[in-house]
Formats: sequence, C-alpha cells, structure tokens
Amino acid sequence: MGKVSILYVEDEPFLGRIVKESLESRDYTVHMVNDGQDALPVFLQHRPQICVLDIMLPHKDGYTIAGEIRRVDPEVPIIFVTAKTQTEDVVKGFETGGNDYLRKPFSMEELIVRVNNLLKLSRKTGPSGSEEIAIGHYTFHPQRYELKRGDSVKKLSHREAMLLTVLAENKNVIVQRKDILLRVWGDDSFFNSRNLDVYVTKLRDYLKEDQQVEIVTIKGVGYRFVTPG
Repeated sequence: MGKVSILYVEDEPFLGRIVKESLESRDYTVHMVNDGQDALPVFLQHRPQICVLDIMLPHKDGYTIAGEIRRVDPEVPIIFVTAKTQTEDVVKGFETGGNDYLRKPFSMEELIVRVNNLLKLSRKTGPSGSEEIAIGHYTFHPQRYELKRGDSVKKLSHREAMLLTVLAENKNVIVQRKDILLRVWGDDSFFNSRNLDVYVTKLRDYLKEDQQVEIVTIKGVGYRFVTPG
C-alpha cells in the first residue's frame, strides 16, 4: 500500500511548513496549498485520501472549499483547522461537509491521531467494506450513513455513523468509554465524554422500535451493544 496522500490548505507559511515537514517525516505525502482558490484544482489533480483545511484563507474560505470537494467526492474525510472558538463556527464546519475539526494551536500528535482515525473509518466504510450490517430488524449502511427499517430510512450524521460502527463491530461485548472516545472523537476529554452520552441517547432513540436491540450502559466502564444473532 502506498503513502497516504493529504491535501493541506494553510495560509500561514511558518505553520504550514512545520506541519507539512512533520507529516512528510511520518511518511505521508502532503500537497500543500496556501490560497483557497487553488485548493479544488489541486484536489482534482491528486485526489488525496484526506483533506486538512484551514477556515480563514485568502480568496476562498475552508467552508466553501469543503462544499466544492463534497460535490466531487462525498466520502473523502475532511478536517477543519480553525482559530475560531465559537460553537456556531464548529457547527457550520460540520454542516458544510467536515468530519472533524482542530482548534489552533494544536499538536502534531493530535492531528495525526485524528487523521488516522478518519482514515480507519473510511477504509471500513469504503467500497471494499461497504456491505450492509444487520442490527436486529434494522440494516445499517456505514458508507451511506443510513439506518433502515423496512421502508423507513434514517440519515445519520458522521459521528452517529462512527459511533454505531464501533458498537456494531463489538456486538454483545463491553466496549470501554475511552476506546470509543479515542476512535470517534480523537481524545477522551470531559467535553467529548459528555458528547458521547448525547450521541448514545440519539442512537437509542433511532433503534427503539426493536426491543431486542439495546445499548446497555456499564457504569464506570463503557457500553455493551446487545443485538440478536
């Protein structure tokens, strides 16, 4: 398997050089762009496996770039990098096609963990692993982010699909909270731990029509995804 190819869009020369060299030293191939208007042509030329986009850029911001990339490739993982701290900016990032975000300043270790987590998920839900997963009376399509029951189709968010994928891979066994947080969010901070509780509640609501399917909380440990078969 060849090197992982990354589109990296960053207009701060010093930061861009450090990140590019650090990623290349870890055997990634990095296509770096410092102007928003050049991002899509470089993406189309190289078709990278993951994109890391700054939000504040000359001529075209990261949100716009993500929208353009999504129209070409609905599946490629996108990480936003931002100095912004407002919740609405983060929400806008996800709404425009982002899969994850990093706030500046960030460590290379954190960036690499998030890159690898998204690549791992995309491989599991890509063409080679796009088969449906049976969950009781439901059918889960990881690649399409869809949960079906009969003629009813529920579209999942990226993180809902990630969380359900982790649970479905570990049916009827206990999964540690920390393992879920590292896989889905990239870190096990208190903030993300609270988010996990919210997402588990959402999945329970989506799966409530089949009483044989249950996400059981193991206090102080994690969750057990109970499904028939």
